[in-house]
Amino acid sequence: MIRLLYLVSHPIQYQAPLLRRVAAEPGIDLRVLFERVDTTRDYFDEGFGRKIRWDVELRGGYASTSLAETSLATEIRAADVVWLHGWQSPMLLKALGLAKVYGRPVLMRGENQDQAMPDGSGLRRWLKRRYLGWIFRRCTAFLAIGGANRDYYRARGIGPERIFSMPYAVDNAAFAAQAAQADRSRLRRELGIPESTKVVLFAGKFQRRKRPDLLVDAWRRLDPPRPVLLMVGDGEMRAELEAGFEPGMIFTGFRNQGQLPGLYALADVFVLPSESEPWGLAVNEAMACGTAVVVSDQVAAGRDLVDEACGAVFPAGDGQALARALKGALDCSEALGRAASARVSQWDFEADVAGLNRALAFVCGGRA
Repeated sequence: MIRLLYLVSHPIQYQAPLLRRVAAEPGIDLRVLFERVDTTRDYFDEGFGRKIRWDVELRGGYASTSLAETSLATEIRAADVVWLHGWQSPMLLKALGLAKVYGRPVLMRGENQDQAMPDGSGLRRWLKRRYLGWIFRRCTAFLAIGGANRDYYRARGIGPERIFSMPYAVDNAAFAAQAAQADRSRLRRELGIPESTKVVLFAGKFQRRKRPDLLVDAWRRLDPPRPVLLMVGDGEMRAELEAGFEPGMIFTGFRNQGQLPGLYALADVFVLPSESEPWGLAVNEAMACGTAVVVSDQVAAGRDLVDEACGAVFPAGDGQALARALKGALDCSEALGRAASARVSQWDFEADVAGLNRALAFVCGGRA
């Protein structure tokens, strides 16, 4: 058994089912160390701008502890391999140093990619590259969440033999099953959407970088009769968006994880028009539910998952291009949705575990 210690800032709703799957893998003895655990109860989410409580189990099905309950050095000494989720916190940075002291190999899995997180130019670029060099020299192997993330490591001198695919995925089977079971007619009645009306969905945080306002602009450009524009979420732009309300727009506020599959199933097209998006797991969720997707070219998930067979990619910030993409997707949304489901079916937790196993074999085989 390989004793694998995973270090991450806090329990994350997207990660919990993956951690349960890793914990069930023969040959891996997984232990998770959280920097904080406040997300397991009511807490204030900065992105949504409100208190929330996730309706999914965040810590069940795998062994875990928190930094308040243990010593970082003790946990690292007891592990065979240390797996870090990024390098953005003092705990993660300290873990890099301790892993070196105790001779433990380090797997790094982060979200970084050049479009959303560029190094800048001039002195800023030089300083950041030196800082990243210090971090990467202490990592044995890297777990790439997608193509842009892989390119990020390659551009900073990491050889391809040290990069293993561990794609950003969601629990496809759970989302698909819940979407299939959803009572879409009841949802339409509750939301006041006629049975025959098409639905365009945005679901997420109303943040400026995610550009929900651009979607509203593109929706207004569509010829009547327009589809319903279903805006699910909360955040800094909510009041501004609601101030521009007109018939055909529906704001639901925050909806929890357990409610999302039904909303994806209800929608004909899901849109993520971000100007900066390191990945965009809502794209995976929508596709797993059989929904066509339209994303900007700054959404990293689009590079690996989205093409004309299952949706469209448009230039970020271009409302007219988004309107054209919406029209095309709405015209053949059923076929695109079926293709989306098929496409994402291979981008799953089994691919994650396979990549993790390959990385573990590499770092434990004396080749690092």
